[in-house]
Amino acid sequence: MITTRQSGIRLARRLDEVGFSDIVQIRNKVMAMRAEGLPVYSLHGGEPFFETPDEIKFAAVRALVENQTHYAASSGILPLRQALVKKLAVKNNISVTTDEIIATVGGTQALYATFQSVLDPGDDCLVFSPYWTPIGDLITGAQARPLLVPSVTARRNGIRSTLEQFSTPKTRAIYYNTPQNPSGLVFTREEAEEVAAFAIERDIVVIADEAYEDLVYDGSHFSIASLPGMAERTITTYTFSKTYGMTGWRGGYAVAQEPFMSALRKIVLYSTNGVTTFVQHAMIEALKTPESKIATLREEYRKRRDLLVAGLNEVGLDCAPPAGAFYAFPSVEKINKNSRTAAQILLEKAHIATIPGSVFGAQGEGHLRFGYAIPIAEIEACVDALRKFFK
Repeated sequence: MITTRQSGIRLARRLDEVGFSDIVQIRNKVMAMRAEGLPVYSLHGGEPFFETPDEIKFAAVRALVENQTHYAASSGILPLRQALVKKLAVKNNISVTTDEIIATVGGTQALYATFQSVLDPGDDCLVFSPYWTPIGDLITGAQARPLLVPSVTARRNGIRSTLEQFSTPKTRAIYYNTPQNPSGLVFTREEAEEVAAFAIERDIVVIADEAYEDLVYDGSHFSIASLPGMAERTITTYTFSKTYGMTGWRGGYAVAQEPFMSALRKIVLYSTNGVTTFVQHAMIEALKTPESKIATLREEYRKRRDLLVAGLNEVGLDCAPPAGAFYAFPSVEKINKNSRTAAQILLEKAHIATIPGSVFGAQGEGHLRFGYAIPIAEIEACVDALRKFFK
């Protein structure tokens, strides 16, 4: 029997509106089907098609052998932050000091720490939509409210005027992701300038997520923090997962000036106390990867993109080639107007695993996310399965 005292036990209310990822639930369904011996084409994931390069793995092994297994500075070891200073200057045109960089447990911790550092309960945060699913929960977990800004509308009607339309007096920040997950949209420098002008005029913070910075096929990647007047109001987050095939290593970092950096340090210190020491040595090695090798990998992704997009359009699922990342986001109303239903039909009847567009915000409804960071043979098999499905 539950007593009055026991019935008072509850979770913190700030978690009431925070859910679990639909993507995890779909992954579990795929695993269950495979356990039954059924073939499934895995276009629901978000991992690179290649394994972590040997030189990166060997760097971690060397660090272990050399006993790099003790506590390190919670902000990251100095050699890693020095290497990141050089990378940011060359690749992102962002000039920083080692004190303006913090290593994080993947890009997700960088984003979590950022939202917790910037948002107060009751604040609003503008989010270009469709958006990566966890962002809504990260904002809600800070007891703030995500305000969804349709990316297509913003591009058609003007970025700055659309932000003005959706903004409120409580708007404190903008989540700015380029290239975007799930659509593959890549914001241009001119569009970044519009976002910057709006942020400066309204005196708000830009939270820039550049996880897919090396995967741009059309145009080029541009870091908003490199614009005049933006370094002091931008927190930029990065991950080693996508470029270097290091998803399970959980290596990332954030770049910011004060007062943001002190806040980020507090959250990292009192959550994980930093990134695993030998993983940081692997991160240093990853940064030595020649740009020519990254370009070669990018071309491999382009081949996969073009193969999948051609197949989708062939069967009548309208899909423009994504400019970046490694996802196609076609309209699937031909299957069903409800994206969850469409995803279920494809999984059960064609054994193609995708992600319903509705989990990426209302603007994603009517679409499915197809991840093409998989072997070419699996994409070809998926296209064949689509042809048979639509016969």
